[in-house]
Amino acid sequence: MESFTNTKSPLIGKKIERVRKLRGLTQEEVGQGLGMSKQAFSKLEQSESIEDERLQQIANVLGVTLEGLKKFNEESILHNTNNFYEAVNNSSVNNGYECTTVINNPIERIIELYESLLKSEREKVQILLEKTKR
Repeated sequence: MESFTNTKSPLIGKKIERVRKLRGLTQEEVGQGLGMSKQAFSKLEQSESIEDERLQQIANVLGVTLEGLKKFNEESILHNTNNFYEAVNNSSVNNGYECTTVINNPIERIIELYESLLKSEREKVQILLEKTKR
């Protein structure tokens, strides 16, 4: 089987981890989607290379394309996002009509996702603390 190894940018496992977090998924959720434990999926996220067949399964669970997962790069995402906003701002007045479309800031969305993950983790810790007190 063909495998994918990335030598210049972050390990494929790190890319999987970043996409998973940006999609708001836990290791347990993705692991369940792949039919494996959270621990087994955690090991995958630490891998330097993963077979394309397995990588395709991971991409499906994450809701992205195989190519998108392989080529994931935060810098290019920020670049594309900035270019998109510049294009929208530059064309906001077109033929005398003003564009009033509200566009959500992806950085704010990422912050919201991290805050919700943090809240969830705090709730889990609280539940565990309550169970240990009993």
